[in-house]
Amino acid sequence: MALGNLAQRFLVALVAVPILIVILYLPRPEPAWALIFAASLVAMYELFAMTLPAEDRRPALVMGAIACAALYWLHPLALAEPFGVRLDPRWARLGESGPTIALFCAVVVPGLYYLFRFRDIPSVAGRLTATVTGIVYAGFLTTHLALFKRLVPAREGGHLVILVLLIAWLADTGGYFAGRFLGKAKLYEAVSPKKTWAGAYGGIAGSLLGVVAMKLLFLDFLTWLDVAVIALAGGVLGQLGDLTESLIKRSVGVKDSGALLPGHGGILDRIDAVLFIAPFVYGYLLVKSAF
Repeated sequence: MALGNLAQRFLVALVAVPILIVILYLPRPEPAWALIFAASLVAMYELFAMTLPAEDRRPALVMGAIACAALYWLHPLALAEPFGVRLDPRWARLGESGPTIALFCAVVVPGLYYLFRFRDIPSVAGRLTATVTGIVYAGFLTTHLALFKRLVPAREGGHLVILVLLIAWLADTGGYFAGRFLGKAKLYEAVSPKKTWAGAYGGIAGSLLGVVAMKLLFLDFLTWLDVAVIALAGGVLGQLGDLTESLIKRSVGVKDSGALLPGHGGILDRIDAVLFIAPFVYGYLLVKSAF
């Protein structure tokens, strides 16, 4: 007998979550980066499959892989002094140019690719835009999860990745139950007919619960103001990220970005909220550390 959608989701989570936790808490950051890099490649390809003709998808994925690798490995946090290990100052200087090199790979390289392999000129604008958007949206934003392991020592970096995932997952769970039992007023029916205002408020409550739990258990350096800002902004951004991906899928007439995860759809379907939350939390913590 076929499993229901909820049962499939539970079984996938039962297998995937322990593996994810083990990798995130390894003492070195590279395994976590490899896992997140693989997820970014799948997410980019799923988006390219929705927005690009077949002949452009693999070249776009190669360009995206190079850009994402550059963003991580040439990042100032990767080439500066990692936790007391002094490196040649030239490596630190290279790190200062890392984001620029990554942006060059994400924007200029696709421009050159389509300049010399344009084929059908009227479609170039759409294909170039889809390629650059896919690299930045599905690639760069995902890479921020791996950068948490560079931002702080490895164990705390694992905590921060879990924090971001909890904001997204508990918002999804809180939104589901609140929307199912507490109200039916539509949030944004044109884009996502099933989402309700009650679900939106339930999602924010779920995000708040997740951040409070992480502060009490693992992240005691967060203040209660940090908890409020991260939970409220993260909860809202996560739902906006979900709506954004729904808008993209609706515009191209697909239900799921892929079928890799039974009951969950594709990788992009699972991390659409994370894409908006991770850069915000990362940037917020950087600003906090400066003051």
